[in-house]
Amino acid sequence: MIKTANYPNDRKEGRANASGRAPGMGQGIGCSCRVAFACFAFIAVGFPVRSAGLPVLKPAAFAHYVQSFNTMEDENVTNYISNAASWDWLQKEIPLFECPDREVEEMYYYRWWSFRKHLERTPDGFVFTEFLTRPQPVSSAIGHQIAEGRWLHEQKYLDDYVRYWFRSPANRRQLHKYSNWLAAALYQRYLVTLDRRFLISLLDDLRRDYRQWEQERLTTNGLFWQYDVRDAMEESISGSRTNRNLRPTINSYMFANARAIAAIARLAGNRKVAAGFDAKAARLKMLVEEKLWNPEAQFFEVLRDDGKFADVREEIGFIPWMFDLPEPGKGYETAWAQLTDPQGFSAPYGITTAERRSPEFRSHGYGHCEWDGAVWPFATSQTLDALANVLRDYPQSVVRRRDYFDAFLTYVHSQHAGGKPYIGEYLDETTGQWINGKGGRSRYYNHSTFADLLITGVAGLVPRADDTVEVWPLLPAGTWNWFCLDGVEYHGHTLTIFWDQNGTHYRRGKGLAVLADGKEIARASKLERVTGKLP
Repeated sequence: MIKTANYPNDRKEGRANASGRAPGMGQGIGCSCRVAFACFAFIAVGFPVRSAGLPVLKPAAFAHYVQSFNTMEDENVTNYISNAASWDWLQKEIPLFECPDREVEEMYYYRWWSFRKHLERTPDGFVFTEFLTRPQPVSSAIGHQIAEGRWLHEQKYLDDYVRYWFRSPANRRQLHKYSNWLAAALYQRYLVTLDRRFLISLLDDLRRDYRQWEQERLTTNGLFWQYDVRDAMEESISGSRTNRNLRPTINSYMFANARAIAAIARLAGNRKVAAGFDAKAARLKMLVEEKLWNPEAQFFEVLRDDGKFADVREEIGFIPWMFDLPEPGKGYETAWAQLTDPQGFSAPYGITTAERRSPEFRSHGYGHCEWDGAVWPFATSQTLDALANVLRDYPQSVVRRRDYFDAFLTYVHSQHAGGKPYIGEYLDETTGQWINGKGGRSRYYNHSTFADLLITGVAGLVPRADDTVEVWPLLPAGTWNWFCLDGVEYHGHTLTIFWDQNGTHYRRGKGLAVLADGKEIARASKLERVTGKLP
């Protein structure tokens, strides 16, 4: 889940709120000898496979998922870790998870298995790709990739990948090909790893990157403009490939990036830089609320370059909450009534990218990256991140935990094709059929999150900067009798989160429990917010 950093005089300074956390913040066969050797050497020599010594779960219980994935289809592309080596790699790299819903459980391991396919080793270090059929990294999904990858036990992959984007002028130009929330994602990663040195080492790069965005996209009214195609949202109802519109996307990203840079500057002891970026964030917050909120539609909308609202609600109007941008208590939360409205964004196979009542819904053609209503996992990830923040940080009665979990389950159900797990670019909102997947173009599309949503949303681990572990599950009461997330690397410790309603499944007592390095640090009788101190 993406949440923004603290900055002085904010309502959530230090502890953020009563919790003390930072605020909202479709293949050939086999691999080459060179790659196969690299995979073997990495696993057998550098990083031993995790032993079966976790407090609750055993890796062998989940090996059958990966064995099944490996037989689903030919391996069209092999990067650093081959299918054959995938389970050895995964069981040492990822937290283990189990629950009574086998579809959710299977999807958890499938998405990690798919994510692993995109890890590529280059002469300059590791990178993550977006399309398997295109080896060049693409910056549009970097925020999602960092959010997902921060839960890997080995963080060198992400270290290399982040450095890649600042390594050369050519890479920096590619970074600016698409809007992104890189700085915000990096600070959120820090809240998991607590790697202060690496984060501070990027401060100058992030400041330079922000200034470049200001030079390229900042308007005289203080908001940023963007083409919809450069928001990675090519054919939208409100946008254009040529018009310089003021969009909730880039402006929310830049708000979050400014706050994150301010927080990083404070970690580095640079108060002047922190204050400057705090001011940038505060101004963007005010302007988004003032200029991009359409009071008639009760929604954040695109302001076109002619000064008029686009007059359509789009899923991007939820993005400000992805970073806790809207001020609570001012009525902005009314926008979320559209999430569950069948004439709004609720469809059989997910959250649509434009409201279904719009005369221009699904009017832009087919198979050319349309964001005019079809369901995009990219946007679903963002909306679920935002919804989690609303549920935790905003006093409101418009949405509830059941809405989050229902949307999450629909997200799980939608990620299938031919009866098998599948993740692609986008899909039809009523049939569930994937679009633009011919020739394997978008199989294993690395453009969204899943594990991060389950870890921070369903299971409820809320990353924060102090030594308090906060767990706030969004799993509704009466849904699962038990679940367990085991082997989460967090602040240099290993966490286990489990729920056992009757105490009969894990035989460790009733309720919700949190373990750190095998020792219990928190417990609650219900699925509710709980905190505990790290040892």
